[in-house]
Amino acid sequence: MQYPNYERLSAMDASQLGLERDGVHMHMGGVSIFESTPLLDARGALDVERIEGYVASRLHRLPRYRQRLAWTPLEKHPVWVDDASFNLKYHVRYTSLPRHGGERELKRLTGRIISQELDRGKPLWEMWFVDGLPGERVALITKIHHCMIDGVGGASLMTQLMRTDGDATIAPARRWVPRTAPSPGAMLLDELRRRASLPLVAARAVAGALSRPRETWAEARDLLAGMKESLATQLGSSVATPLNRRIGPHRRLDWASAPLQTVREIGKRLGGTVNDVVLAVLSSAVGRFLADEGVPLAGGHFKALVPVNMRDKERDGVKPGNRVAFLIAELPVTEHDPVALFERVVEEMRALKESRMARGTDALVKLLDASFPSLFTPLARLGSGGDSYNLVITNIPGPQFPTYFLGAKQLETYPYSPLFASQALTVTAFSYDGRLFWGFNSDWDALPELHDLVVGVERELERFREAAGVPRLVEIPAKESAA
Repeated sequence: MQYPNYERLSAMDASQLGLERDGVHMHMGGVSIFESTPLLDARGALDVERIEGYVASRLHRLPRYRQRLAWTPLEKHPVWVDDASFNLKYHVRYTSLPRHGGERELKRLTGRIISQELDRGKPLWEMWFVDGLPGERVALITKIHHCMIDGVGGASLMTQLMRTDGDATIAPARRWVPRTAPSPGAMLLDELRRRASLPLVAARAVAGALSRPRETWAEARDLLAGMKESLATQLGSSVATPLNRRIGPHRRLDWASAPLQTVREIGKRLGGTVNDVVLAVLSSAVGRFLADEGVPLAGGHFKALVPVNMRDKERDGVKPGNRVAFLIAELPVTEHDPVALFERVVEEMRALKESRMARGTDALVKLLDASFPSLFTPLARLGSGGDSYNLVITNIPGPQFPTYFLGAKQLETYPYSPLFASQALTVTAFSYDGRLFWGFNSDWDALPELHDLVVGVERELERFREAAGVPRLVEIPAKESAA
């Protein structure tokens, strides 16, 4: 059902708001490094006027960036309304590293910035430009609430905000007139109409199903089995580790990168994909990291939550919001042979892809979205707050060509994903312009040795490269710790 001056959040989008509590910040984003010269004024400082003018000129591509949350009466379901008080200067911010600051200081600054909640009374995003980096570079730290977008949508956001050429001209910003926010009475009437239409929608669905009974029965059986698999997995258990504890509000961020061609070739020679390489390398690195910390892993089930994109490219395109399902993969963290470990990861992911788990999760979300969307949030809390998995691993394909912000080339981009209530680590991989960038977001107190894990990932990737017989393309440099 369409509404003239607001949009309802989907059940999954609304659940991202419901998960945010007690130090759990549900925003995502990244740290991008740009050439600095095109972004500076004649004095060598960030050209604030041109930066804000450029962002303003691109906002017509991002309508959600000028909308804030409101809630329907009675049901208290969140909706998007235009923010009549929208002020770009609130969302585009500026800071600087201390004198002689470098990558370590940038990681610390990023951790502090992403430790702060977004103001729900305003559009849920921020952009922080950071100067003072060595080597004539500028950093951009982004924060955007997960209820607005998922990882794949975030990748498409890059192409909406950036350009694919170095043209630094700024088009005139399009005139924007905010729609009048709906009154509580109007939203209540809309909700009553929506509820009244549900029997008719259901009747049409039943009529369509009865016209093709054999296919309908097969589809229903598969979807019910998928829902059962999904719920059973969410209620399962994993091995106890320091990665699974009640988290606080403070974040520690770290990162690494590698040549994408090397990662692809490892996967090709060992019989898998880039995603398989990401999971295998992390399995080995996390296993060694936890073993060094004295964590017993033998006989336990170490599991990772792996989001799966459920967008239909033709139908969904790059619409805002979340269109993902979740697989829970058991990772062989105690296997030390790279080839054997990789084969087990490939087998696990193949079995999960052939299962009906992702379709079942997607079907459940769609069913609740069309009927009682508020029921999805308790289910999401149940899954995120238990011990059914140990960490979240996300792999997002990005553009394999350079992008530019106001003529400044983007050189590096390190993503981060939010932490759930009992998960103290998320790892996000993002491919861009021939490199794979790894972002590690953790609870500050739970993982003070996070950089040891990052170094371990770099070391294990090298082991897999050697095991696969892939020639070294580029040295993978050790990064500065954020500690």
